[in-house]
Amino acid sequence: MTKIPALHQTLRGWLLEGPLSAQVPAYVARLRRGRYATHTCDRYVNAVAHFAHWMSMCHLPARMLNEGCIDQFLRYHLPRCDCLGGALRTPSDAHAALVPMLEILRAEGIIARPPAPAGPIADELRSYDAHMRDARGLASKTRSGRLRIVERLLVAKSAGRPVVVGELQTDDIRHFVADQLDALGTTSNAITIASTLRAYLRYRATRGDAVQPLLAVIASPAHWSMASLPRGLKPEEVDRLLSSFTAALPSPRRGYAVVRLALDLGLRGIEISRLQLADIDWRQGTVTLKRTKSRRQDLLPLPTSTGRALEAYLRYERPKTSDGAVFVRRMAPHDEPIGVDAIRRIVRDAFRRAGIPHGRGHALRHTVACRIINQGGSIKEVADVLRHRSLNTSMIYAKVDHGALSDVALPWPGSLA
Repeated sequence: MTKIPALHQTLRGWLLEGPLSAQVPAYVARLRRGRYATHTCDRYVNAVAHFAHWMSMCHLPARMLNEGCIDQFLRYHLPRCDCLGGALRTPSDAHAALVPMLEILRAEGIIARPPAPAGPIADELRSYDAHMRDARGLASKTRSGRLRIVERLLVAKSAGRPVVVGELQTDDIRHFVADQLDALGTTSNAITIASTLRAYLRYRATRGDAVQPLLAVIASPAHWSMASLPRGLKPEEVDRLLSSFTAALPSPRRGYAVVRLALDLGLRGIEISRLQLADIDWRQGTVTLKRTKSRRQDLLPLPTSTGRALEAYLRYERPKTSDGAVFVRRMAPHDEPIGVDAIRRIVRDAFRRAGIPHGRGHALRHTVACRIINQGGSIKEVADVLRHRSLNTSMIYAKVDHGALSDVALPWPGSLA
């Protein structure tokens, strides 16, 4: 039998005699498999015991549990809780502890899985999502953002009836855009809403809808293409950044390898997080990128400096795991790859330690492009290295080609004798 973490006698009674007692062994076994730290296991089991006690007080059986019950516990019980026994009362810890319990209950068939969205609007969103994925090749994050906006538009107009875009009027579009900008009136949000609505209406045009009058009323805020200047790192800043990964850090080799991949290959954060051991060909000195932003497979050379950084991490710092990802979690839950947010945090913290105020992960891609241009490379080479699908995306880096710009610069008025 799975050993239950030590608990106060009151908490232990809530746990082993409450409505979740049958799921406790599976829950504890899950924590053990994830190699959670002992104190984390103790806190999570404490939270489950506290929740089970609340269920008993509410006469709530396990078969009735769902996310709404957890929300009720967190929002209404914990702030005014006076339960005895040292019950855990931290909402963030309680939420992290209780979500896996729902997964166990669903796996055992005690509670049903959430139903898939249904109805005319859900059908329309699934159809549009398939179009964006298969015909446009858009990444899942981009698709989900667009679907949220389109869903709000359809809910506002259709409200459960069959979706008939032909019924949309120009005033419907105007009012919808105005409502969205009242909620968040930033320039970036206005651009996102306008581009999303245009893309959706053009999709509907392929289905036979007359959308030209609707497209005509969608105005974008002033936004001049390539108005900003790409901001890469100076050589001395790159040196400070790489030198910031000292032995005092918990995982210096991992952070150093992450930054080298971004600096040497121009990889995006999500591409680094998805990198697999099988993607690296050490004999040929190449890295294969799969599931990229453009949904294609790219073969890149592996520079010596990057390879050495990866080797040092894999040999001396990477935890033992069955997961095939290059970068894996060093804290529980183990045997899982680190996510893109962890990659961004590694880069952001390195910028902070190096004293670079304009630090963002994309600045490392800018640095790669600026280095290519300033060493005499072409815009086409920048596009190839950064894997831009269009040369227009790379044209902004022409601004940092100081040699070419000096050739076309006109003399300052009055400077000629």
